[in-house]
Amino acid sequence: MKLQQLYSYVRRAVEQYDMIKDGDKIAVGVSGGKDSLTLLYALSGLRRFYPNHFELEALSVDLGFGIQNFDKIKELCDELSVPLTIIPTEIGKIVFEDRKETNPCSLCAKMRKGALNETAKEHGINVIAYGHHKDDIIETMIMSLIFEGRIHTFSPRTYLDRTELTVIRPLMFMNEIDVIGFKNKYNLPVCKNPCPADGVTKREYVKNLLSSINHENPGAKDRMFTAILNGNLSGWPEAIDVATLREKRNEEKRKAKEAKENGEQKLS
Repeated sequence: MKLQQLYSYVRRAVEQYDMIKDGDKIAVGVSGGKDSLTLLYALSGLRRFYPNHFELEALSVDLGFGIQNFDKIKELCDELSVPLTIIPTEIGKIVFEDRKETNPCSLCAKMRKGALNETAKEHGINVIAYGHHKDDIIETMIMSLIFEGRIHTFSPRTYLDRTELTVIRPLMFMNEIDVIGFKNKYNLPVCKNPCPADGVTKREYVKNLLSSINHENPGAKDRMFTAILNGNLSGWPEAIDVATLREKRNEEKRKAKEAKENGEQKLS
């Protein structure tokens, strides 16, 4: 996947779900995986030409396993002119040694989000961007159906009342295979996940299940995603007609230009 294609996917999501306001200060939650690094690359480029101006930072939570090396991530952030903050924690020790969790993912995710949100508030950040893609959204819906008995998945944009932060997911229209292609083409410095539970989670089970379903019923995953978009799910914002939005922006630019020209004529 080429860079322009990445921008196209991300801009579609950002515009359709009104993810970025003028003056936002956005933090990308960088885990070191392919998804978050692709998102970092996309938003660092988007900020150069997107009509709504925004600032960008990278926040990485160090789980405290002592084996994750952030040097390559730091180099990429320097290359993209994005400041990086590494947040030290002992989440790994707490989850696997102190608590000995049999289902560690839930507690780990909760603690990582807590550390990320706290640091974001300290930095004056008001928006956090996560690298969840189309496959993540579909998998989460199936996990919710199987294990919780409800229809639920990640929302494109969510406002968190307690922290006064907005969470956005600009990669929502990208397939995981596209993310992998971009990672390979641009040689992103992916860090291996140090989590002992990596690859043996419920999400991995559902990922394999969906792969089998889609193999036997080609296009099934895309139809599931369409059902999510059209399902009026709780917590999902209403999608904006992008063509109408761009016409509105062009009209605003035209009026601003006319006002400027009229002001210059009066001065002369």
